[in-house]
Amino acid sequence: MQKTTFLLFLLCLPLLHNAQTLKGKVYDSKGTIKNIKVYNKTQNRLTLTNDDGDFSITANVKDSITFESLFYHKKTIILEDIHFTETFVFELKEILNELDEVEIKAEPEQPVFTEETYNAELKNILKEDIKNNPHLYQPTSGNILAVLGLVAKLLKKKDKYREPIYKPITYTQIDSLFDKSDFFNKELLSKDLKIPEDKTYLFYDFCDAKEISSKLLKDENKMLLLEELVLNSQLFLIILEEYKEKNVSKE
Repeated sequence: MQKTTFLLFLLCLPLLHNAQTLKGKVYDSKGTIKNIKVYNKTQNRLTLTNDDGDFSITANVKDSITFESLFYHKKTIILEDIHFTETFVFELKEILNELDEVEIKAEPEQPVFTEETYNAELKNILKEDIKNNPHLYQPTSGNILAVLGLVAKLLKKKDKYREPIYKPITYTQIDSLFDKSDFFNKELLSKDLKIPEDKTYLFYDFCDAKEISSKLLKDENKMLLLEELVLNSQLFLIILEEYKEKNVSKE
C-alpha cells in the first residue's frame, strides 16, 4: 500500500512542478476589455478580466483556453511556452449587429427662441386681452396690481423636471421579466447567460441582492440591462464553480 501511494506521488510530481500561472491582457480595436470570461477548459478553471483587461489563471502548456463574452466572438487557443514568458496580449473581435434598413425621418424643426420675438408676442397678447377686457385695465391702483399679476402669470416659468428615484429591481420583477418579455426570455437565460435550469431562481435571488436599478427596465435601457445581467451571470457562475470545488475537496 505504501509503495502504491509513493508511486502515485512520483507520477503526480511532474504535474505539480509544471503548474504555471498564465498572465494576460485582453484588447479589442478600441482598447482593453473588462469582464471577459477566461476559461481553462483543460483544468476546468474560470476567471474574469478586471477593469484594465488583465487576468491571471493557473494553466500549463497545451491547455485549452477560451475567451467568451456576449458582445465578442468566442476565441479558443492552445497554450505554448511563449504564452508564459511575460504578460501576453489577446485580441477579441466585437460582434457588430447588422440592422435592417431604417427610414430616418427628420425631426420637426424646433422654433428658435429670441428675446425680441418673445417680447413682441407678449405685447400682442396684452393688446388682445386689453381689447377684449378693457375693464380690467382702468388706471386705478387696484387694477394696476391686477395687470401686474396678469403679466406675472404670463411670465411664470414651469416647475423644473425632477427625475424620479428608481428603486432596485426585485426578485418578482426579474421573474416576470424572463417570463413575459420577448427579448429577455428563457432561451437567452440558458444559452447566452448560461444559467443552469435548476439554478434559475437562485440566479434571480443573486440579481435581487445586487440591487440593479429599476431604471434599466425601461425599453430604451434594454442593452444596459443586458450588459448588467451578463456581468452578474458571469459572477454567479464563478461562485457556483468555486462552491462545487469546495464540496469536491471536502468529500
